Amino acid sequence: MYEKETEQLQKMIDESSKIVFFGGAGVSTESSIPDFRSADGIYHQAYRYSPEQVVSHSFFMAHTDAFFEFYKEKMMILDAQPNPAHLKLAELEQAGKLSAVVTQNIDGLHQTAGSKAVYELHGSIMRNYCMDCHAFYDAAYVKGTSTVPRCEKCGGLVKPDVVLYEEGLDSRVIEGTIRAISNADMLIIGGTSLVVYPAAGFIDYFQGKYLVVINKSETGRAVRADLTISAPIGQIMGGIEVRQHL
Repeated sequence: MYEKETEQLQKMIDESSKIVFFGGAGVSTESSIPDFRSADGIYHQAYRYSPEQVVSHSFFMAHTDAFFEFYKEKMMILDAQPNPAHLKLAELEQAGKLSAVVTQNIDGLHQTAGSKAVYELHGSIMRNYCMDCHAFYDAAYVKGTSTVPRCEKCGGLVKPDVVLYEEGLDSRVIEGTIRAISNADMLIIGGTSLVVYPAAGFIDYFQGKYLVVINKSETGRAVRADLTISAPIGQIMGGIEVRQHL
């Protein structure tokens, strides 16, 4: 199954040397991390507050206890492991074929798999900082607190380094993302519905040769892809061989 599409993808990858991967929640669902927008995703589950409300800056400030209760249970899956998609992308980077990963995910699995050039558009659960003295705390510290995480040095509120609704993206991450996509000769879009802006708009900077979409469902915006594969990203990427530029 998907042999023909995988062969086409393999040929495109073989002919490319500056690949950029742009990924979303679907990349991590095969690592048992729930996504937000699928039929059984977080947005379709019943909570006292809607997930959109909970992961907003205003909710974080006004209902900090409720925020961390949801965040630690549903968004901090610390025992998740990289799947074949994460591992293959790291392998492609190591071989000099892939120049960057741009991800909307906050789980840190690309780095765990070995990727170095990763632009995290929405931040990471792995980084947490005191809002007062800016002391750093890892994910285990936040997950391990029984209530709201507080700074051990000054007692300030510890905030995850994730981009909540109502917050802007990091300007350095934006610049790096635009530069990587603009210089790419191949862009692989995987595991994303392309409905979250401004992240989805970054693909408009691509001017290279091959544009590929790998996603189980249709994307939320029309992209003139040279190849579209409606399948799990890990299944497809796991079947790719890493070869040198032809």
